[in-house]
Amino acid sequence: MTSIQTLADADRCVLARWAVACAERVLPVFDGDADASSTIEDAVARTRAYSAGRSNAAEEIGQRMVAVKAASAAVTPAGAAAARAVAQAAAVAHMGAHALGAAAYAAKAVSLAAPDRHEVVEAEIRWQLAELTEAERAVLRLLPPLGSDSAGPLGVGLLSRGILGTTIREIQAEIALD
Repeated sequence: MTSIQTLADADRCVLARWAVACAERVLPVFDGDADASSTIEDAVARTRAYSAGRSNAAEEIGQRMVAVKAASAAVTPAGAAAARAVAQAAAVAHMGAHALGAAAYAAKAVSLAAPDRHEVVEAEIRWQLAELTEAERAVLRLLPPLGSDSAGPLGVGLLSRGILGTTIREIQAEIALD
């Protein structure tokens, strides 16, 4: 049985564009070695290709964990969060709900990079919301509220806590108003 968080392949392609834009925005925070940086850049390129229809879900699903492993090469927690944003964006080919994970980890990366500047998180979320197209907003509305469905990343787990959960809840509340 497929989870509602998976979404149709066409919807995942739509969301991949926004997810990778969110992740790409925090790439300067990533501080891993050259090999890890190359892996992260490759994951971004593959996710862009998937969002543009130049790759397919099967190809990308097989590669989705590569960026997760690169996160362990980060020197700082902010760098690891930036790599996890890329990993979440790459995982959109597998399950559309990961798009919200990409946005949440991007917000976490900026919060860790500037811990004394709480306004950077607010600015990041505002940018993420402004970056959404109408089609992307419509697809995000198909996802269940954070914590209401255990069959995917939006269940009660890591993405539902701390800044990750706060970011996702804020995005979901904002798009519900459209």
